[in-house]
Amino acid sequence: MYKKPSAAIVASVIAVGFGIAAFFGNPQKVSAASFSLGPAGGTFTVGSTFDVSVYLDTEKENINTIRTLLAFPPDKLQLVPKGAGQSVISVYSSPPRFDNTAGIVDLQGGIPGGLNVSNGLVISLTFRVKAVGSALLRFRDETKVLANDGLGTNVLKNTQNGVYQLVLPPPAGPLVASVTHPDQAKWYSNTNAQLAWAGEEAGIEGYSYIINDIPADIPDDISEGDRTIVTYRNLSDGVHYFHLKALRRDNWGGVTHFALNIDANPPAEFPVKVIPEARTTRRQPILEFATTDGHSGLDHYELKVVPLSPLVQAANNSQPLFIEIISPYVMPELQIGNYDLILHAYDKSGNYREVTQRLSIVPVMFKIISGQGIEVRGLAVIPWIWFWPIATILLLLLVFTAWRLQRWHLEVEKKKTIKELPTTLREKLDELQEYRSRYGKLAALVLAVSIGLIALSGGTIQASELNPPFLTTVSKNITNEDIFYVGGKTDASGAEVVIYLQNLQTGETSSYSVTADQRGEWFYRHTTFLASGNYLLWLQSRLGDLQSPPSPQIQMSVMATAIQLGASRVSLELVYLILVILLALLVLGLGFYIF
Repeated sequence: MYKKPSAAIVASVIAVGFGIAAFFGNPQKVSAASFSLGPAGGTFTVGSTFDVSVYLDTEKENINTIRTLLAFPPDKLQLVPKGAGQSVISVYSSPPRFDNTAGIVDLQGGIPGGLNVSNGLVISLTFRVKAVGSALLRFRDETKVLANDGLGTNVLKNTQNGVYQLVLPPPAGPLVASVTHPDQAKWYSNTNAQLAWAGEEAGIEGYSYIINDIPADIPDDISEGDRTIVTYRNLSDGVHYFHLKALRRDNWGGVTHFALNIDANPPAEFPVKVIPEARTTRRQPILEFATTDGHSGLDHYELKVVPLSPLVQAANNSQPLFIEIISPYVMPELQIGNYDLILHAYDKSGNYREVTQRLSIVPVMFKIISGQGIEVRGLAVIPWIWFWPIATILLLLLVFTAWRLQRWHLEVEKKKTIKELPTTLREKLDELQEYRSRYGKLAALVLAVSIGLIALSGGTIQASELNPPFLTTVSKNITNEDIFYVGGKTDASGAEVVIYLQNLQTGETSSYSVTADQRGEWFYRHTTFLASGNYLLWLQSRLGDLQSPPSPQIQMSVMATAIQLGASRVSLELVYLILVILLALLVLGLGFYIF
């Protein structure tokens, strides 16, 4: 016979329903409940299983709805299905979800009548260890605990995650060691691995071993011989496992497993973002950068700031060094000038990716100083008492210029109607023809001499036992207003590195030298500007009487951005600035004239 439910039960069910619906809203956050894992850490071997329990502490708050969303690494752990089991949740709003592909445990349900508990068991999970490494069990942001207040208030305050170390089983066979990859937890860039094992035990008839990507594999029962050392070459990136067992008196012993972590490739290419812009008036711009590494993972970033202006170099009076930084990074206050920002992204095996970003710190073009005047590019201040008369005179000159241009325009239109070639244009054509006949043969002769000098310089190679230097860093997109720099490595520490630069226009070759440090690293920064044109760059090492062959030649260009006037240099940027100002004033004058 049907029995009508009591009012208390109906109210409890309605409260649970409101609580579950509140998951999809935006409840008010009040600090009260917390989730934790037990155990929160530990070390477990590949192939074994371990239990982790999820506990709830309501901290004297009465709650009625729970959602627990726990994430785990599916490449390292596998959840052993066994149902939800014992739990403080009495009513599930949806069936518990256990997903070994996505690495998710999702539980959501309620407690009619509410719950107040200090160490309530939400669920107990069993994981099987699949691979070595570190496994993080974490509560995702969707995890919630709602109060039994009829409003669906989220009272979750804290979640305690768990970190578990996953290792290979202890050796059951011969002890294995590696001189190339000694630490099984570290990553190495060496793709050639040498492994050796103890073989002094009596009665050993042979060994069977194999290397693959299975953490706890077992070699076959075919002996590979009685040698106690093996070398593997050109191993691919990733984690490799060496498995070994010994044959004694026709019986195979236990298996020893040894991990080799190899990562020979640098992190991925990445951009460096300069805030606000790569060309800015801000003296302390901000750098933002990020990249990834497919195997060992990122370790750290290093930055070297190379000034390209000689005044900045003289002020620093030292060679730039790499410093470790994190993103975002606020640059130290920089002087006005151009800089190359050389950023290295290192992975955990020591590989690095180099990225170079050009940074230009420029002065503010115009700055109004209250009560004084206008400051032009930080160089001088034009007082208001001078500015207005000068501006008036310039305006009158532009008006006169506009009038003269109008008259010239009318004369040109008149000559066009009668198809008469202007005298100035006819003179320029005659002058151009004269230059072509005068200097054409001379240009061909200069080109032939340059090619001959290049061939002669490339034909003198001195045999040596030293290898040429390795080039890793060179200034790019250089102009005749930027300082040239180059850096790299040598095989021998303390070796002298000779840098050769040949101007392809003049055939002139210059050499500069620098000494490598104890690690074989070297860096050269030129003290003056290079003339504009095309250059050939090559390197050579010297150590005592030994001299290496020349390195391959690299062609580079120096663009012209400055005009040489005797001993002075006028920046094209300044010329452009003057032209822009004149153009603006001209437009203003013409507009005034037209008006």
